[in-house]
Amino acid sequence: MTGSGPPIVFAHGLGGNHLSWWQQVAHFGRTHRCITFSHRGFAPSDSIVGGPDPEDYADDLAALIAHLEVDRPVLVAQSMGGWSCLRHALSNPDAVQGLMMACTTGMLDFRKAARDVSGELANWQARADKAIPHWIAADIHPACGAAFAAREPARHELYKAIDRLNAGLDKGALRQRLERARHRSPAELAKLKCPVLFLAGADDLVVPACGLEAVAAETSQGHFVCVPDAGHSVYFEHPALFNAELESFIAGLPT
Repeated sequence: MTGSGPPIVFAHGLGGNHLSWWQQVAHFGRTHRCITFSHRGFAPSDSIVGGPDPEDYADDLAALIAHLEVDRPVLVAQSMGGWSCLRHALSNPDAVQGLMMACTTGMLDFRKAARDVSGELANWQARADKAIPHWIAADIHPACGAAFAAREPARHELYKAIDRLNAGLDKGALRQRLERARHRSPAELAKLKCPVLFLAGADDLVVPACGLEAVAAETSQGHFVCVPDAGHSVYFEHPALFNAELESFIAGLPT
């Protein structure tokens, strides 16, 4: 926890932990109370036999917020963090000031959105199937992508180093559990009482930008932003742009 002021809670993705948000905490810690945490099973917490269950994440987040006595925070979710933050916001609609879903729709299935994205998804899947095996063979993290790795080799290595801290975590099994949990209708967004910012990377080959855009259209309080030349980790790859979008979103929230 860093800084003082209105609270922001940052929930990391599958390739990170509480350290992932260093570029956001350095910026927002001057004006906000920044709270970062590691999901169960992620460093520095102990490994869990059989791996963590993402169904537990929202309750963990609620317990953390209650323990810290945080009042109506802004929740910032990256990828896997969307399962934690969105479920918490749906279960506690009066307790969240705003929600940012970065490169994630959480447990909402974008294939069930009112807008048909099947054609766009097919094209996206073909790109992902072609690129990701080459990235893995070249030791390029899929959450970063080849363009970021070439442009920012040092920060790409830092991302991988943070990910390696999660030793003992069966990411494959957890990824399958997350995918199985992505079955709920985007129409559930109608239960939210807070504005939602959906932010995507145009070149994200982990979660499709078209899926976020389709889900965002399901609520009158949803806003969609697509960042060009960005992959799955906009917060890490383009921190100034990410921080500016989050800052603008927070500034426009009703008090």
